[in-house]
Amino acid sequence: MRYILLHNGIPFVGFGFLDNAIMIAAGTQIELSIGVTLGISTMAAAALGNLVSDLAGLGLAGYVEALASRLGMQGPELTPKQADMWQTRLSAHLGKAIGICIGCLLGMFPLLFISEDEEDDKKSHSSDNNGTQ
Repeated sequence: MRYILLHNGIPFVGFGFLDNAIMIAAGTQIELSIGVTLGISTMAAAALGNLVSDLAGLGLAGYVEALASRLGMQGPELTPKQADMWQTRLSAHLGKAIGICIGCLLGMFPLLFISEDEEDDKKSHSSDNNGTQ
């Protein structure tokens, strides 16, 4: 059961990491560029960043799975009856949930490089330019 949990969790660490990292980076850039120009809210910019992240996830999913496979993460040899056991399904779902949680937390690293002062300066500079035109 532990191997099933690990086998399902490792790829989801990668998925969670990429999803959050791309969403934060894209959402920030959207907010600071077209978001300021169009006057959209921070939440709208975050939603657009999530859209970019989801689209990137579609393209990167195969690479994450291939990397996990290269790391030796081969699926366990289970009979159909073993694969259908509630313990097996629970272990697989827990692995995915734990993996995505760890990946999402690790994927928050772009926040270390975002300065609130920079964001405030860019927003105020952009609104000053919009007001004088």
